[in-house]
Amino acid sequence: MNSVCVFLLIALGVAAADEAHVHDHDLSDEQHFDTDGEHNKEYDHEAFVGRDEAAAYDELTPEESKERLRKLVVKIDTDGDQFVTLEEMKEWIAKQLRKYIYSDIEGQFSGNDMDSDKHVTWEEYKNSTYSYVDENEFDNDPNMQQMLGRDLKRFGKADVNNDSKLSEEEYVYFIHPEESAHMGDIIVDETLEDLDKDHDGSLSLEEYLGDPGVDPDTGEMPEWVKSETETFKNVRDKNGDEKMDKDEIKEWIMPGSNSHVEDEAKHLVESADKDQDGKLSIEEIVSQYDLFVGSQATDYGSLLETHDEL
Repeated sequence: MNSVCVFLLIALGVAAADEAHVHDHDLSDEQHFDTDGEHNKEYDHEAFVGRDEAAAYDELTPEESKERLRKLVVKIDTDGDQFVTLEEMKEWIAKQLRKYIYSDIEGQFSGNDMDSDKHVTWEEYKNSTYSYVDENEFDNDPNMQQMLGRDLKRFGKADVNNDSKLSEEEYVYFIHPEESAHMGDIIVDETLEDLDKDHDGSLSLEEYLGDPGVDPDTGEMPEWVKSETETFKNVRDKNGDEKMDKDEIKEWIMPGSNSHVEDEAKHLVESADKDQDGKLSIEEIVSQYDLFVGSQATDYGSLLETHDEL
């Protein structure tokens, strides 16, 4: 995973040391791009069918994958016109992400709701999440104080009705603040805290990229660095001042025109749109099923090149 993705996950994760408490709103746990800067099909598969379903598709034969994909396309084509538009693809991918998020939250919420009253108080959350921490660490460890302070601030922002406890919906705001507009300022502050090394309240290109290092095989910068540099200049930095201010950071990390969902939807539509009419027919999708769902039986499409009957 490149440094931009890594830093974004850090910025969007709740700042607890417990690994299970760190979450992201990316579409997959897979790397988005390979070392050559190309889209990773595993990422595409998880984004399209959902993280929990992708592995199941991998075990299907090509025929089974295609048949299941045909049925899936009917659900994506919400207006029933036999085509999948970019907007329909975006909504479908967003739906898979929301499904994952709420599934992810359910177990955590019940685990932290120690008295089973359908709410999580700050004390319940703290006692559950930081159970491994000795009380002296809270008083003497600056890093622990910082993590606890960040969590407490985010908890307070997520507590919409100010009753000092989180309902399951509010808990979603807490763990996945990128899913709620009112949490935007919190995410921006946390992103700057993590990435703004010169503390000027903005992100330079260097801070945005982090320390990508060099490709061990070529001794050159990774290909994704070129792509992300162009994205920073042409997409992220709206006013052309060579840095991202708070509004630009918010647009980057909150759902919107530059979100992972839209980027992935565009990639899938553009990759499969063979007649370039801006939308996908069922046959366009099914004929390139390896892009959308894959199959171990064909090594993600390699057998399609030599077996016409598939």
